[in-house]
Amino acid sequence: MSCKLILPKRVSSLARLGRLLKGKQFEDAKFYIICDENTYNHCLPLLIASVSALEDAEFFEVPVGEEAKTIDVATQLWGALCDANADRNSVIVNLGGGCISDLGGFVAASYRRGIRYVNIPTTLIGMVDAAIGGKTAVNMGVVKNQVGFFHQPAAVCIYPGFLSTLEERELHSGFFEMVKTALLIPHSMLFEQLRDGFSTPECLATTTFESSLSQCADFKNAVTLQDPMEKSIRKILNFGHTFGHGIESYYMAMGKPVAHGIAVGIGLICELYLSVKKLGMSDKILNDYVGLFKTVGRIPSFDLKAAEAILSYMRYDKKNVDGLILCVLLMDVGSVAINVALTENEVRDALLTLRHL
Repeated sequence: MSCKLILPKRVSSLARLGRLLKGKQFEDAKFYIICDENTYNHCLPLLIASVSALEDAEFFEVPVGEEAKTIDVATQLWGALCDANADRNSVIVNLGGGCISDLGGFVAASYRRGIRYVNIPTTLIGMVDAAIGGKTAVNMGVVKNQVGFFHQPAAVCIYPGFLSTLEERELHSGFFEMVKTALLIPHSMLFEQLRDGFSTPECLATTTFESSLSQCADFKNAVTLQDPMEKSIRKILNFGHTFGHGIESYYMAMGKPVAHGIAVGIGLICELYLSVKKLGMSDKILNDYVGLFKTVGRIPSFDLKAAEAILSYMRYDKKNVDGLILCVLLMDVGSVAINVALTENEVRDALLTLRHL
């Protein structure tokens, strides 16, 4: 199943979404919007006003953030869809960040053995990463994304105007996913552009930034459509995530949750450090990235106890095989190695090295 990616152009992406949903492929569809308190208040009114096909849509409000990504919330949504007599022609519209698209896609993939859904990301991390590619999931306790499906959205509509509703830390979270993508793209100057000029909220309103956003979204969409089930090339998109998910789970268990993109940003430091040590990547790339990270965030200092806790979460990573922790590392910008096995001491080394950067 292909995904229609609607990017910002001269004509509003919301207007183009409206034309798509009025088209023949959706003529018998009934729409159901999933949102949270934030998107209900700040984004839903504009969406309804801009997309006439959604004027009569029913909407379901779920908790904000990771609290929404549970089997209990999914069960409530399945029940609400049943009560509304939603059939197999129904379409779920996910209005929100990565938690909403993960949850809504999961519900769509499982309801009536799979119905269509549309993602309208309202966060930067959603626009460049989470809403694209068809990965859907809910969490099991503090361990992220343990139950889910590959189920491609019918469309993803990226409307940068929603970014004006975000706090700075949410913009930074998405920014690190953009940097991750930039490090993966061969023969691109995007990493240099982000390093030199796109780390502040003021930059997000520029045409150049929208072009960078579109480049990241296009790249992810192309990779995921080439390898929808993550058997080969799609694995490169997990760069930063082996450590990032462990770090995210650690902070969640401590009762001090950090945004997903921030955790991935920290994970990128660890994986770039190991790229230098194991694959001979130039340490200039690591140093450039560390300098960039410091402009928007604080590098944590993990002691051995914290490193052991993070390592324990990393042992649950879905990419692991036969008890080996597998990672994505770089040989150079755009030159990527997948399925690199790490020893537990290498994991400890990378985490403890953060104290010295």
